[in-house]
Amino acid sequence: MNFERKGDWLLLKIPTQWENKNIEEIFASYLCASRKQIHLFKMEKKVQLNNQNVPWTTTVHKGDSLKIKLFHSQPNTITPTYMDLSILYEDDFLLIVNKPDSMDTHPNDQVDTTSLLNGVAFYLLANGEERQLKHIHRLDRDTTGCILFAKHELVANMLDHMLRERDIKRTYIAVVHGLLSKKKGSIDKPIGKDRHHSNRRRIAENGQHAVTHYQLLKKYPNKNLSLLSCTLDTGRTHQIRVHLSSIKHPLAGDTLYGGTPIFTRQALHAVNIQFKHPFTEETLSIYAPPMDQPEIFPHEDWNHLLRG
Repeated sequence: MNFERKGDWLLLKIPTQWENKNIEEIFASYLCASRKQIHLFKMEKKVQLNNQNVPWTTTVHKGDSLKIKLFHSQPNTITPTYMDLSILYEDDFLLIVNKPDSMDTHPNDQVDTTSLLNGVAFYLLANGEERQLKHIHRLDRDTTGCILFAKHELVANMLDHMLRERDIKRTYIAVVHGLLSKKKGSIDKPIGKDRHHSNRRRIAENGQHAVTHYQLLKKYPNKNLSLLSCTLDTGRTHQIRVHLSSIKHPLAGDTLYGGTPIFTRQALHAVNIQFKHPFTEETLSIYAPPMDQPEIFPHEDWNHLLRG
């Protein structure tokens, strides 16, 4: 996508595939804007074609300039809280953060100010950005690694669409009990709530469809542990934890699903996130180094190990 930022405005050059579409069609089909967002853009006159306010039914042509007021200050309801964050990637549209353990991705209620979302809100404010910040996915409180945030609602809608279409690939690393006999495999088992334990999930015939793919990276015979990489076709609560437990290889440290407490948390880390940037169209592949002290995962060149 051919674009540039000028102050509060995003300038898009109309590409060939948008030829003869009207502005509303572009926002709905290509920019994934909701009806509410389109209504607000219209009412607040935040969109221009060739520097003019025109009806949204106006047809565009290749080379036209579509201006969107996207980068102005936008108050939100997130309470900013200072945190020492590990920012893995950032641009005008989004950022990726390496989440530590013992932290929720987003607030659990209106008075919660200790989540990663609160910390990112502070980080942006400290850099002069007041944004309608949104997390695109989440991690369990004691799972670490890559979390993707959108800085604007429009960008959030585009990323949400990509996530639903499985165009955002997330790779996890896990340390499990036992020595796996297979080098790779897939677990296709539905997951539902555990009626006897409100915080647990279980394999359930009437549960939600769930598929996890895993690959053996290393074995540690002296400790009876294995290092795996995992990718998901679905994103169910506790999916990797439940699936690996179901094949008798629970995560080390995951006492909720049969692991023993050899670590202070479950040994699960979102090591990589990969997707095509919705505006630059560059393929981003961002790695998050594990930050545990004491260490849970070995020092590795994760790019090399996962590709190998």
